Amino acid sequence: MATLTLPLLILSILSITAFAATAAATSTNNFIKTKCSSTAYPTVCVQSLSSYANKIQKSPRQLAQTALIVSLAKAHYAKAYVAHLAHSSGLRPKESGSVKDCLEVIGDTVGKLSKSVHEFQTAVRGRSRDFLWHMSNVQTWASAALTNENTCVDGFKDQNANGGVQNAIEVQLKGVMQCTSNALALVNQFANSKYFPNNV
Repeated sequence: MATLTLPLLILSILSITAFAATAAATSTNNFIKTKCSSTAYPTVCVQSLSSYANKIQKSPRQLAQTALIVSLAKAHYAKAYVAHLAHSSGLRPKESGSVKDCLEVIGDTVGKLSKSVHEFQTAVRGRSRDFLWHMSNVQTWASAALTNENTCVDGFKDQNANGGVQNAIEVQLKGVMQCTSNALALVNQFANSKYFPNNV
């Protein structure tokens, strides 16, 4: 009798554990969806952050920080992609110049997002009286990075540039821009919820 009862007990425990884990994951995903719903690109927001649900849990701080890190990772990838294009053959001189200019702008974007991530981490572990100052820096640098992304392809205009090259760069920058916009919105949410809880 005992030999039958023990496996059944183990199965019951495993089932309860699995159910609890599923419920926790669903709860975290709902949290991410709710927070992302107020961003400019909610679908991109959910898709880019859901895989980090275990780390995020239901923490607005972890959500905002992860969103910044994801944006930085995308910017790094875009920089590598454009750097590869810059060294490819077949570009006309003006196109090559525009690609290199864009690469410089993306490099600046990577730098600003890196500073944003570092400053955010400093803000959340520092003294509360310095929080808003650090968060203001995060918001300033993330906004500047967003401006860079939106203007990077301007150099291709009025040049009859290679549409394939321009479109390829625009696709890369679109992903970075959308994630950065969402990250900035989530950073703002976090800052407001920490100091102005009645406004969220």
